[in-house]
Amino acid sequence: MYGYTDKTYFEYDLSDNLVLGNAISLQEANQIFEFFKSHWLFKWNDAHNDCEDRANAICILLDQWRIPNYKGWVFSGYYLKGEYGSLINSWNYHVAALLPVYIDNITYLYVIDPATLPQLDTIEYWASNVTEFPYSYYLVKTGNYYIFPAEYIQRDNWHWRDQENTRWTIEGLAGINGVAPDGEYYLNNNRKIIERTRVEFNKLKYGGSPFR
Repeated sequence: MYGYTDKTYFEYDLSDNLVLGNAISLQEANQIFEFFKSHWLFKWNDAHNDCEDRANAICILLDQWRIPNYKGWVFSGYYLKGEYGSLINSWNYHVAALLPVYIDNITYLYVIDPATLPQLDTIEYWASNVTEFPYSYYLVKTGNYYIFPAEYIQRDNWHWRDQENTRWTIEGLAGINGVAPDGEYYLNNNRKIIERTRVEFNKLKYGGSPFR
């Protein structure tokens, strides 16, 4: 399932050891992709608007709706290992929510990322697609990891989802990076937008699954 393409490698040492037992059909996965692609809360056209917050928001909702999910991460070779290799848009890394999909007795991981994909596709294709120059490294983590540490990245030292970064997720959906140098200014001047985003997100979260 994982391996090498012409641009990217699977980074086993940083990936979680997952047992992909619970999976959904390709038809269900396509419905989920199209739902998030078209929902106004997700600003897919803003390439620099907090991919970790979009991915985190989707995983929170999928958890609440009891739909299995993970996160796919891809790093430029330069950022992760100091090697030659870059991602599009000068990104150091990119992250998106994953769905385990059962096809012909095999479980594949498909990516929800309308920012870079017009339709559902595999993690291997997604990682290769966002790689500008070889090589990049992609990995799979459970959905409740929010971000990797600022310094040395290991398999088990990532930051879990918590109350603080869940708040950052809502702010990110509102189009505001509250932890940026000028973040406090934008937070203070956009409180109504943030609150409306929180209310709409909670309607999705607690309103029941749109798919089951």
